[in-house]
Amino acid sequence: MIINFRIPLAWTLTTFLFVVGLVFLVGPVASAQTANFVSVIDDLPLMPGLEEDSEAAMTFDSATGRIAEAEARGQLTSDTIQGFYAQSLPQLGWQSLSGGKFQRGDEELSLEIVPASDGGASVRFRLKPAGAK
Repeated sequence: MIINFRIPLAWTLTTFLFVVGLVFLVGPVASAQTANFVSVIDDLPLMPGLEEDSEAAMTFDSATGRIAEAEARGQLTSDTIQGFYAQSLPQLGWQSLSGGKFQRGDEELSLEIVPASDGGASVRFRLKPAGAK
């Protein structure tokens, strides 16, 4: 005995529209999450208001650990940027050292913040194995 089972067209269309709508809702959320971190240092948050210079990004692995550099710029003051990273990095396991440096495990992160003439600032992130010159 063969049972002929048909799905009504309205049900198929409703399901299709639901899936398409879900993709449009979830897609921007997923991309926004990846946009909040420095591209070459994936566990380093990019402060809101800073825009990364993708051409300045560089990374490679060495025998002693990973080495990465990135730059970002925004219409923020040096103090605001310094305050953001001084507060957020320890929450991610980074221990604050002197002179804009942080250490986590066997890695050292340095932040060089340079004020710009237009009132903004740029920040250079450098990640290297701890103890490396």
